[in-house]
Amino acid sequence: MSNAVATTPQRGPFVLAMQRFLRRPIAVAGLVVIVVFAAIAVLAPWLTPFDPTATSWTSIRKAPSVLHWMGTDENGRDVLARVMFGARASMLAGIVSVAIAAGIGGPAGLLAGFAGGWVDALLSRIVDALLACPFLILAIALTAFLGPNLTNAMIAIGVSTAPRFMRVARAATLEVAAADYVQAAVSIGNPPWRVMLRHVAPNILPPLLVQASLSLAAAIIAEASLSFLGLGQQPPSPSWGSMLNAAQRFLTQAPWLAVFPGMAIFLCVLSFNLLGDGLRDALDPRRR
Repeated sequence: MSNAVATTPQRGPFVLAMQRFLRRPIAVAGLVVIVVFAAIAVLAPWLTPFDPTATSWTSIRKAPSVLHWMGTDENGRDVLARVMFGARASMLAGIVSVAIAAGIGGPAGLLAGFAGGWVDALLSRIVDALLACPFLILAIALTAFLGPNLTNAMIAIGVSTAPRFMRVARAATLEVAAADYVQAAVSIGNPPWRVMLRHVAPNILPPLLVQASLSLAAAIIAEASLSFLGLGQQPPSPSWGSMLNAAQRFLTQAPWLAVFPGMAIFLCVLSFNLLGDGLRDALDPRRR
């Protein structure tokens, strides 16, 4: 009579990462807040009855009330509506600029780390030169050169963020390329491009994903800063940064003009940072 051997089903890496992530309530809370902001950005036209650009000279700088939950601004526009529609500019700027940065920096770092030699040296010196300039100063310079609008601001933020992705991708590529399974793939005659795309690229995605979540927070701050300086979203279209710029003249008479967009930036950026920390812990098998 043979003994039955009980087998435990193997859990995939994605399931293990999700379990580690769900064990971190602060990171989950950050994800929930991000989902709420994303829903507000998408559903803004249906969530508020007010036009964010419509002025009302009879409702100038009204305090928060039952009709206007966050008050009105210096032109009589509903602040809640402008905060909701401003979420669109901030979320869009974050997503598009990080996509541009990952699209430039990820492949460049992968190529530099895998090819080595003069390719690595050339790309690394370019990155060093870009990193020598402060991130926000470079974004301001590029936006001023391209022209002040939201599209150019997203391009400038993406290009300014790309060196960080290149550094992360290069470091991850060097680590993965030294693994035994990559060396085995090379030894059996696989061409370099196949090894790079098939065996190395998928395994450098976790650190790039963490970098993306953290860069989203930085991109939102950068977009707000550019809009504050008049280089991002142009009036009368709402943006959290431009709302803060307009509110600085009325801090004593109407503090709610600065409080609510400032709180929106704070909560959104904090949530992305908490999500990034949670993803870093969840995607690293050495962390428990």
